Amino acid sequence: MRPIVHPAIENVQPEMILHALSDPDRAAILVNIMEEGGIKACSTVSALGDRVIPKSSLSNHFKILREAGLIRSERQGKQMRNHLRLAEVNARFPGLLGAIMNAYASSNSGDETSGVGAG
Repeated sequence: MRPIVHPAIENVQPEMILHALSDPDRAAILVNIMEEGGIKACSTVSALGDRVIPKSSLSNHFKILREAGLIRSERQGKQMRNHLRLAEVNARFPGLLGAIMNAYASSNSGDETSGVGAG
């Protein structure tokens, strides 16, 4: 198995986070992880609302979120568990995630990103 690479928080840049969260599916995945207390298995996030994300797309979304420094992934048996790096990101960029997620919530009221205050 290939090792999972996570950027050091010092190497995370705002444009990486903005790119990762520019996709509504990735924003919804991040919200889903937030709502579960910051830890969630990849396989349990495949359904977003009434849609199911294909496994290959889901893997790519998690890779982009991980490379942006938003989550830390670790293998546990056959599962991949994802841990939100909210505290680290907020320490480096205070209020950035909250502002982005609140913007999604206000523009998408009524769907899976509404009501999120991540900051």
